[in-house]
Amino acid sequence: MQTHEIRRRFLAHFENAGHTPVPSASLILDDPTLLFVNAGMVQFKPYFLGEAPPPYRTATSVQKCVRTGDIENVGRTTRHNTFFQMAGNFSFGDYFKEGAIRHAWALVTGSQDDGGYGFDPERIWVTVYESDDEAERIWHDVIGLPTERIQRRDGRDNYWDMGIPGPGGPCSEIYYDRGPEYGVEGGPVADEDRYLEIWNLVFMQDVRGDESPKYGASPIGELPQKNIDTGLGVERVAFLLQGVDNVYETDLVRPVIDRVQELSGRSYDDGSAEDGVRFRVIADHVRTGAMIIGDGVVPGNEGRGYVLRRLLRRVVRNARLLGITEPVLVDLVGVVRDAMGPSYPEIVTDFPRIAAVAAAEEEAFLATLTTGSRLFESAVAETRAGGSARLSGENAFLLHDTYGFPIDLTLEMAAEAGLEVDEGAFQSLMGQQRARAKADAASRKQGSADHSVYRRLLEEHPPGEFLGYTDLQAAARIVGLLVDGVAVPVAREGDAVEVVLDNTPFYGESGGQQADSGVIRTASGTVRVDDVQLPVPGLRVHRGVVTGGEIAVDTAADAEVDVARRSAIARAHTGTHLIHAGVRNALGSAAAQAGSLNAPGRLRFDFTSPTGAIPPSVLLEVEDEVNEILQEDRPVDWYVTSMDEARRLGAMALFGEKYGDRVRVVDMGEYSRELCGGTHVARTGELGMVKVISEGSVGSGVRRVEALVGLDAFRYLNREHVLVSQLAEQLKAPAEDLPERISGLVDRLRAAEKELETVRAKEVLSSAGALADGADDVAGVALVASRTPDGVGGGDLRTLAADVRGRLGDRPGVVALFAPDGEKLSFVVATTAAARDRGLAAGDLVKAFAPAVGGRGGGKADLAQGGGAPSGGPAGMDAGIGAAIDALRAQVATT
Repeated sequence: MQTHEIRRRFLAHFENAGHTPVPSASLILDDPTLLFVNAGMVQFKPYFLGEAPPPYRTATSVQKCVRTGDIENVGRTTRHNTFFQMAGNFSFGDYFKEGAIRHAWALVTGSQDDGGYGFDPERIWVTVYESDDEAERIWHDVIGLPTERIQRRDGRDNYWDMGIPGPGGPCSEIYYDRGPEYGVEGGPVADEDRYLEIWNLVFMQDVRGDESPKYGASPIGELPQKNIDTGLGVERVAFLLQGVDNVYETDLVRPVIDRVQELSGRSYDDGSAEDGVRFRVIADHVRTGAMIIGDGVVPGNEGRGYVLRRLLRRVVRNARLLGITEPVLVDLVGVVRDAMGPSYPEIVTDFPRIAAVAAAEEEAFLATLTTGSRLFESAVAETRAGGSARLSGENAFLLHDTYGFPIDLTLEMAAEAGLEVDEGAFQSLMGQQRARAKADAASRKQGSADHSVYRRLLEEHPPGEFLGYTDLQAAARIVGLLVDGVAVPVAREGDAVEVVLDNTPFYGESGGQQADSGVIRTASGTVRVDDVQLPVPGLRVHRGVVTGGEIAVDTAADAEVDVARRSAIARAHTGTHLIHAGVRNALGSAAAQAGSLNAPGRLRFDFTSPTGAIPPSVLLEVEDEVNEILQEDRPVDWYVTSMDEARRLGAMALFGEKYGDRVRVVDMGEYSRELCGGTHVARTGELGMVKVISEGSVGSGVRRVEALVGLDAFRYLNREHVLVSQLAEQLKAPAEDLPERISGLVDRLRAAEKELETVRAKEVLSSAGALADGADDVAGVALVASRTPDGVGGGDLRTLAADVRGRLGDRPGVVALFAPDGEKLSFVVATTAAARDRGLAAGDLVKAFAPAVGGRGGGKADLAQGGGAPSGGPAGMDAGIGAAIDALRAQVATT
């Protein structure tokens, strides 16, 4: 049975049983606890947690999932995939244990002619939670499963929760006995390769506290509503029904293996065991990579981008180990498209972008692989020469930071060379780098209140209507107040407050659009609204300050949005849609939105661009095209429709966004049609003008365009006009001649600087004789330690040090020169052969004095260099150099 048919039968089985079919969510959801969606229940978490009321009592889905926690097992076991499809059925207070078990049994053992999977009931085993008498009774008394094929297991195997306080419950897992040729007798507790788990039924009935019942803790209560969450592994069912030996040989994955055989000339079925692992790793990872790119991720060095980069680079390296020397990713991603397309048509329609991202990553990796491999081999040789079996964390970090080697690749290569890696030191260096780069805005978004407070407010007052698409002023009622994260009945003048209204015209920050500001007035007080956030789905929290009187819960209010700010943001948001359309028209579908910011009068638009920087001429064409649309003054319409109808109309959806069955479309005719929940102008002419002011990189394969809209664009052009006029007047040239005139000035300036450098170098080098003549005798060593004129470059400093050393002849001699340049300091140390014979090595001497100038350095025995930055201005520089010379003198005297 083909995998697409397995999916279809699952959904049809539960639709026939009254379940609402729900499309798979993106692999990327706005959940800070997850890099990728890893279970079918993730998109339903708000319903299980009580954060939002479910729109249906029962549902079914086939969810795309990615798990990389056990990536080392991929290709080595029969059942591990990084990407897999989890089919599930869900009940929100409807049926419970018996219903879930009956549904599962009917599908698993039902005849294939009647729409089931046709598994032999005599080969089905189940496990239940160790204390779940009810589930065991249902399996035995209702289903008729013999007690010897029902096994009890503890919480580590048969209890589920999310890893945090919240809902949880015991599980019952369904296994299929593959037969004695695959392992020992005794059921799942004896052998989980022979007895393969295909379906997990979770009975959500408990509230867990800080400690999980998985490890013996007791639940702290019961859920008011008992729920069902199940997950069937589609790939595992395919593996069994297709009669193959593992999940990599099913109809959706084996085509990649077959293509790799063609490209490599090696056999998968008759080759070595190690080659077999490589084939399977490639097949698994390239499918996962294609699906992740399809949902909008691009390779990077952090988070999801790092996972994607790691997967793709493992594909490329394993292909090289199989003897494939040509680029391979685009070819293999095309195989994935053909296999997965019937279930995920977006992989077909978006293939040009997916292929472009994959190609760019492979090209980048191949460009660095040779150089990085040479560095790795050098580090291995150095490690072995030093008698160590551990590659340093510094070398691993250098490979990662400079050459883009994922640490996992370094670990693999080190293991192949018989070495370990100092992962602790590597992680420490990575932590330092992250700490330097970290810029966390979570405090502003989350506020000071615990989320449980927001959830209680949402439970007591279901989401009111957002009126802001049509109204900027509305009558409302205050239904909640928070001060310092605590619910209060009254807030008084001066209080920083969070206000919840039963309905509101205020837009909450989301989708790249900044929040509205404005005023909330009651009969007794006024609140200045500075920000609006959505801390839990469906709840708008108005944050601001009580500027007069007092406000109270359950009182009437008038909510008024700052019209000027809203209008400026709306112009920017509409401009973003137009820029998006213009960029796609110019670059093709590979240019997909990767982020945005819509602020008053300005916009920022991030998009994938595997080809790199966008030529200025192309940007100019995009800008002209957008402004032509403004001049046409096209209507900007919006409407709510079904997701299927939106797709039929060609509306663009943003990768990573979660959409329901009903979606809002913002339509500017055939030029731009997107799914969007933001606010917009009524006609394109209201924007006045869009001016692109910059384009640049913000990460691997991602570019950023920044633009101004409306009056801000006109003001920017006015400033530019004034600046150009001033330059034209000073240079006595027409504006159109300025580039050539300025280029000439720059050329002459550079020539003068070079001439000045030559004169300075001659002056500095002419002092070599005087420096050598002034050498001090320190314990029989001729020591030259001196400050040079400010601004001497590193090359001249080394040349001068070597010249002075040569003038010392056969004597033991040490030359140390210090060259300030602003707040920084460069230094060079050179030693004669006679000094080195006495144990005076330049690299060691640098380490002895460098701390005195707040620096470090190193080098060889004959020549070393470094730099520092003494604190305290000019006086600190002089003091630092003096202290360094004293430390050097002491080191020379005692060596």
